[in-house]
Amino acid sequence: MSVDLLAHPAEEVAPRLLGSVLTCKTPEGTVSIAITETEAYSGTADPASHAYRGRTPRNAVMFGPAGHLYVYRSHGLHWCANVVTGTDGIASAVLIRAGRVTEGEDLARQRRGERVASPRLARGPGNFCQALGITGEHNGADLLTGTSVMLSDGESVPAALIRVGPRVGVSKAHDWQHRFYLAGDPTVSAYRLSPRAKPSAGA
Repeated sequence: MSVDLLAHPAEEVAPRLLGSVLTCKTPEGTVSIAITETEAYSGTADPASHAYRGRTPRNAVMFGPAGHLYVYRSHGLHWCANVVTGTDGIASAVLIRAGRVTEGEDLARQRRGERVASPRLARGPGNFCQALGITGEHNGADLLTGTSVMLSDGESVPAALIRVGPRVGVSKAHDWQHRFYLAGDPTVSAYRLSPRAKPSAGA
């Protein structure tokens, strides 16, 4: 994985990340997950983005440089991981929504629960981070040269398998076609429209 691949708008990078592998090394062990579902968030141009109203201490990592990890807490419960993309100084990031565990499944299951089926171990952004072992301590991590969290190339994904649709669970700009996922893959999360969603202009 190179910074050149990531230094583009989020909606261009999001489908390219399908099939790539995110690895997290912790004292407990190593878990790797192949990405099967992503969502693009376009910074200050995107009403659903954390950076829509500008730079803050919380979202600063989103403003670059590309190739770093932006981690935030969702509803005070779950960690969510985003790959920062685009041009340094302009907020842009891709939320990792789901994936397939390719290494460290036993450890991922310990974190998620012994009865969780393999396809569900990293289904949904919160579960993805829990299985991988990502927390707020990883916010800002360099995914390309770091040693604790790393993004690497995986198996090539045929374009015919990539599907595009609206984003899951957001109330603003929910109908933007910025969600990308692998057709028929059991690890992909189910689409859910936010009850607060209202029609918006497309992107």
